[in-house]
Order: sequence, then structure tokens, then C-alpha cells
Amino acid sequence: MSNMTPILTKNAMPPVGPYSQAIKTPHAIYCSGQLPADSRGNIIEGTMGQRTGSCLKALSAVLTEAGSSLDKIVKAQIFLTDMKDFAEMNAEYEKWIKHKPARSCVAVKQLPKGADIEIECVALP
Repeated sequence: MSNMTPILTKNAMPPVGPYSQAIKTPHAIYCSGQLPADSRGNIIEGTMGQRTGSCLKALSAVLTEAGSSLDKIVKAQIFLTDMKDFAEMNAEYEKWIKHKPARSCVAVKQLPKGADIEIECVALP
């Protein structure tokens, strides 16, 4: 357990349950899913592109706190409540993530706090 460090930044939505924003190990940083929310946990309104950007901004803050960055993501997982939003999400995602890490995107019935997108990732330290 000494090789696992919980990560918490005030620059992303605080956890709403018994989990960490991320866990840093010597080999990887495992980031919990980030909703389109501000640092107080208020869900961001706007377009799917704006909500995608909000998720990625939060992931960036968590990774920065862990000593990493979006450029070190090796795997991203995206959850959408409706695949009709895929193209708009993807267009915004491409602006933030240039190096094309492994990725999956799945449709889910619902997400916490009524959000329609959530993004999690694994990155190198």
C-alpha cells in the first residue's frame, strides 16, 4: 500500500463518494471519472463540446496534481448517455489530446449528478 498515493486537487470536482480523484503508483496514475463540473461540484451547462472540455480540464488538474499531464495518458475511457453526442465530443477531445492514446467510448444509461458525459484515464507518472 505504500506504493499507492491518493491524489486530491482543489482544482477539480471533489469526490462524491468513498474514492480518490486518482491513485498514483510508481508505474501509472489511475484517474477516476471526471464529470463536466466545476471545482465545487456544480455541473457545467453548455454544448457537448464545452462539457467535454470541462471533463478534460478536470482530468488535467488531477494529473497535474499527480505530477503528470494529459500528454502522458495511455488509455482513456469515455462514457456518454447518448451516442448522438459522439461527433461533438470527439471534435473537442481532439483539441486536448493530440497523441492518440488507447481509448474506448461506451453508451451508458445514466451518470452521476445527471451528467451526460464522464471521462477517466490511466496515465504515466
